[in-house]
Amino acid sequence: MLFSSIPFLFYFLPIVVVLYFIVPRSFKNVVLLVSSLFFYGWGEPRYVILMIISILAGYFFGLSIEKNLNSKKAKILVILSVIFNLLILGYFKYVDFFIDSFNCLSGLSIPFLKVSLPVGISFYTFQILSYTIDVYRGHTKAQQNIISLATYICMFPQLIAGPIVRYADIEHQLTDRTHSFTKAGEGIKRFVIGLTKKVLLANLLGEVVSKYAVTTDISMLYSWLSAFCYSLQIYFDFSGYSDMAIGLGKIFGFDFLENFNYPFIAKTVTEFWRRWHMSLGQWFRDYLYIPLGGNRVSKVRWLVNIFIVWFATGFWHGASYNFIIWGLFYGFLLIIEKLYTFRYLDNHPFIGHIYIILITLFGFVLFNAADLSSLGIQLSNMLGLSDIPFISYETIYYLRSYVVIIVISIAASTPLFKNIISKLKENKVAKLILDILEPFVYISLFILVISYLVDGSFNPFLYFRF
Repeated sequence: MLFSSIPFLFYFLPIVVVLYFIVPRSFKNVVLLVSSLFFYGWGEPRYVILMIISILAGYFFGLSIEKNLNSKKAKILVILSVIFNLLILGYFKYVDFFIDSFNCLSGLSIPFLKVSLPVGISFYTFQILSYTIDVYRGHTKAQQNIISLATYICMFPQLIAGPIVRYADIEHQLTDRTHSFTKAGEGIKRFVIGLTKKVLLANLLGEVVSKYAVTTDISMLYSWLSAFCYSLQIYFDFSGYSDMAIGLGKIFGFDFLENFNYPFIAKTVTEFWRRWHMSLGQWFRDYLYIPLGGNRVSKVRWLVNIFIVWFATGFWHGASYNFIIWGLFYGFLLIIEKLYTFRYLDNHPFIGHIYIILITLFGFVLFNAADLSSLGIQLSNMLGLSDIPFISYETIYYLRSYVVIIVISIAASTPLFKNIISKLKENKVAKLILDILEPFVYISLFILVISYLVDGSFNPFLYFRF
């Protein structure tokens, strides 16, 4: 079930909100848990059992680790927890990739198992891992109430695509959180902003990308346009989802951490990844990079650590060689920055911004490639290495048709609108006018979104792949 769907917006969410606020405080987590399992089972009922098994395993591992804390047995248990969860993730997400790779190397023809990928498994697996590891490290207490732990793991606002919420960050909110009209109002506004980004920006940009994939009128400029629109599409698609998740969390009394912070205004790749999908970057930093030794080791080992982390980051995104190449591509760039170019780019913001835009475009071409062959074709088209014209009639048509949405998207990917509003609110009269207009703006945006959805228009969600 998509957040940007009529069933969710007009049936599921209103029913859950009403039930949530009419039941006593002691039953609110039960409502969230049952509704989350229903939400997940709506699209994949058979994988609800898998999720319940993962929850039970996380619960008993957490209790056992705490019971044996500061002993060798606790270390064995946390290792078993990591192995158990990674085996489940590995089987459902990577087994056919491993079979294919083995067939290529050995010349055999072992048949694929054709295991379908459970939606959101990469996200909730990482949440379970962070919980058991933090219990082992003594950063948090094991949760005695299985309902509370299950609510944390499968809470529907962040179940499908994050942000990756750590148990330690919301431990106390699971049993003692604040509900208010003010907080719920903030949550509704944040949800509408995310919904608008997803439906009115990401979906429209995605139309350009999908049409490029099937066109016979390819040009060099069209290839650049597709790469540019995809970079903006995936940003608004994923950051929009994160906004909706954070907004829904506020409605139910939770405060989830931010996941995006205008990454396209970065001057370096290092800064870009501090602003993009921040919860994932922080997860790999705290649970892989630092345990490997981080930068507190020899230079050679430090460089190896970076490559390991970025190999894992790429592979986490999907069972495909393009994701591995994408991860190693960014690992290589980060090493070059740390050794040579970071200070120069940071001190020359204009050059840094141009550099980041170009790197991002090529990076997302890598990310979006269906296979290595299609990757090579689009890169050749963009670099003028193919026998295609610079511009075509179809390119001109889509540039004219989407120029307004592209310009709005560029502006919305920066803090421009936020800064303008903040500046205007410094004036008392302007602030009063904005406060009066604000509810009408949000209502208008919601109506526009619903009109688009009712029309049955293009409405994918990119991160369901991961």
